[in-house]
Amino acid sequence: MYAFDKVRDFTNDVFLKMGCSASDAELATKVLVSADLRGIDSHGVARLIGYVRLWENGRINPTPDIKLVHETPSTGVVDGDAGLGLVVAPKAMEIVIEKAKKVGSGWISVKNSNHYGIAGYHAMMALEHDMIGMSMTNASPLVAPTFSTERMLGTNPIAVAIPADNQPPFVADFATTTAANGKLEILQRKGEEAPLGWIQDKEGHQTTNPHELKEGGALLPLGGDREHGSHKGFCLGSIVDIFSAVFSGANYGPWAPPFVSFLPMPENPVGEGLGHFFGAMRIDGFRPAQEFKSHMDTWIERFREAKNADDMPEVVIPGDPERLSEVERLKNGIPLNDKVVIDLKEVAKKFNLSF
Repeated sequence: MYAFDKVRDFTNDVFLKMGCSASDAELATKVLVSADLRGIDSHGVARLIGYVRLWENGRINPTPDIKLVHETPSTGVVDGDAGLGLVVAPKAMEIVIEKAKKVGSGWISVKNSNHYGIAGYHAMMALEHDMIGMSMTNASPLVAPTFSTERMLGTNPIAVAIPADNQPPFVADFATTTAANGKLEILQRKGEEAPLGWIQDKEGHQTTNPHELKEGGALLPLGGDREHGSHKGFCLGSIVDIFSAVFSGANYGPWAPPFVSFLPMPENPVGEGLGHFFGAMRIDGFRPAQEFKSHMDTWIERFREAKNADDMPEVVIPGDPERLSEVERLKNGIPLNDKVVIDLKEVAKKFNLSF
């Protein structure tokens, strides 16, 4: 186990070495390590070496001029100026929240950004304002549409955060694929196989080889195959891609710039950088906030009481596992895979830091 404050401070030092301002380094660190705290190990400091690689390749601007380039009272487009998505995304979400305060809801599509960490962090920013938050992003083209062998979409996550009163908030944060690529990376580090339905080989046959992406295979949309509803995952991933990139002017579909090192940059880009989409809705735009949150308590409590199947655990409300993980890891530390530690030591050596 690695103490949270040590992981946080090391991560902050790396972003400073990349040339980020003190405030941006602090923000990027907060977003990144929130994934480790919440138990989403695939998107935490395990990704740090990837951000460094993008920076070394000139794909991340450590001092971006993030600005609104188009807007209406409730909508807008933000140009991230090739900044860290970990910085661009929360700053765009702040704009969304301010718009919602003024006119009831706010919606921002972002272009010219990079990988933004966990979707849930940005959606949850709305909670303290008695708002419902939404967050989504397109990503490295690793996913084959139903019936295809061609990699056209990213894992394209969706997050929705809804406040309650006495109960913890409802926080849904999920990829639109059967599993995120980070989950495959975890299996690779552990030397384990992937479950059927996660990935297919370059011929379109399902496989359990977690390294298949590097050999021309593709991740599968949520559902795995047509018989189990993969067309629904394809639809969800497509919606995220359109809202995040076609709206904003970012690259979409197979032109999305990859975070993974084994994919080359696509030729003939159709936009600028990676895209995100954020939304916030004031609860009192629908009904009094306290009344709504009281009923959310009732909703959550009733679902917790739902009769569970024999030999199955109790029903889990979206956000519960992450919330419990955060409590436990703040107290006991963050577990890091041995291969992640090797990567972090490589980053430390590169920047003359101690790990």
